[in-house]
Amino acid sequence: TPLELLERRSDDDGFGAWLGHPDAADRPFILVLAQFLPGHDPYAGTPYEALAPFAHLGIELPTRAAVDEMAARGEAGGCLTFPATQMPAPIGYICMLSDPDGNRVEFSFDQGVYATARAVWGARGDAADR
Repeated sequence: TPLELLERRSDDDGFGAWLGHPDAADRPFILVLAQFLPGHDPYAGTPYEALAPFAHLGIELPTRAAVDEMAARGEAGGCLTFPATQMPAPIGYICMLSDPDGNRVEFSFDQGVYATARAVWGARGDAADR
């Protein structure tokens, strides 16, 4: 199924794009593509892995408490790779866990994924229209 551009972002550190399905604004699945500019990669010097250090799967959660819960569960399970931390906009409040293969999974709050999907695609994504 073709993905459509939801939002394009850029700043002094790099650029990115959010892609998704406009008919799913009430339950968005968004593919986030991002690239840091030379000299701006906060993960520079970290060993390269399949989905790490920055290449990762990201899941936006509804509250900061939900991110804290995932961080606590990751710490208890020995897979917390980045503790719950408030990052600059648009990153928001995040933590990162690794799966058994070493891939990174980010849990975030306040990146604006849901709000942007509803604002841009809300009219087309209304469940009554399906």
